[in-house]
Amino acid sequence: MESYPNQIKLSLADIWSIFENIIEDTRLAKVRKEASHFRVKLMIFAMKSHENEEIDLEGGKLDKERDKTARSNRVIKIQNQALLSGLAYCISSCSMILVNKFVLSSYDFNAGISLMLYQNLISVIIVSVLSFLGIISTEPLTWRLIKVWLPVNVIFVGMLITSLFSLKYINIAMVTVLKNVTNVITALGEMYLFSKHHDSRVWAALFLMIISAISGGITDMSFHAVGYAWQFINCFLTASYSLTLRRVMDTAKQVTRSGNLNEFSMVLLNNTLSLPLGIILIYVFNEVEYLSKTPLLRLPVFWLVMTLSGFLGLAISFTSMWFLHQTGATTYSLVGSLNKIPLSIASILLFKVPTNLENSASIFFGLLAGVFFEKAKMQERS
Repeated sequence: MESYPNQIKLSLADIWSIFENIIEDTRLAKVRKEASHFRVKLMIFAMKSHENEEIDLEGGKLDKERDKTARSNRVIKIQNQALLSGLAYCISSCSMILVNKFVLSSYDFNAGISLMLYQNLISVIIVSVLSFLGIISTEPLTWRLIKVWLPVNVIFVGMLITSLFSLKYINIAMVTVLKNVTNVITALGEMYLFSKHHDSRVWAALFLMIISAISGGITDMSFHAVGYAWQFINCFLTASYSLTLRRVMDTAKQVTRSGNLNEFSMVLLNNTLSLPLGIILIYVFNEVEYLSKTPLLRLPVFWLVMTLSGFLGLAISFTSMWFLHQTGATTYSLVGSLNKIPLSIASILLFKVPTNLENSASIFFGLLAGVFFEKAKMQERS
């Protein structure tokens, strides 16, 4: 009977020890389970982070590709705009001269002032309509602006008229060479009026221009003294227009409402003021009698060609602004000089101009001198 309680006591101790072991095992299992869950969460987070990094990297590559494509498209677009504007400027400027030559020589139209008046009237109408529709902006023509601009406009009208008079008698290739004399007069005027000095390369190019003009005139098989006289007057007036414009431009801007005078405003101002002056000159040069007798005004085709010349004259203003905006003054000047080469060749072929090797060489020499002059001016500015 005495051993029974001891056996019960031992049994309770064993049970308590077993209970403690169970609790400990349970706690450890719980910790292991939580640790396992934490490791799983870490693995999931790492996998997601890796996936996000891959997505970000892939997205970055796509963004870079898109940016690269967009930049490439912008470059192509800019190059296309520059090329298109350059072609438009070259075609309009060449076509204008060729059409004027066709009207004056092929049709034998002896009313150059009337042709100028009609072309300027077309320009005024088109620019006024575009300004009214809000497509372009122009300055209003005030009396203050007209009074400031009138001396420039008188020279402008003389420049246009003498250009048409000379073009009637001289072939286009020689006109382009003789126009180089304008650069010589302008350079001398800049020295006298603005105290601007040019370097030796510019003067060398100007000297080559004079030589080519003299040699071209001597070897010209269709030489016409009246045409050459009008052309030299035109060179003087063109240089005077350029020099006077520099002196008057600042004053003209001050009397405008916006304080600026853009190309369209100058076109409207010059062509509008030329209309009354042109009407007066028509009577002075007695073109009214010729117009009343010539059968050309009864030909619809002739009116179509004259109207085309008016549109082309305005197109030169628009395309030159467009080309200048897309490229710059340097490219614009160089292309304008190079454009004379195909123009001269086309005019000789189209109008069947009699020429010889000496005259062709003089013309080509003069055209190259013009390109050399533009290049020298660029280097001087830089």
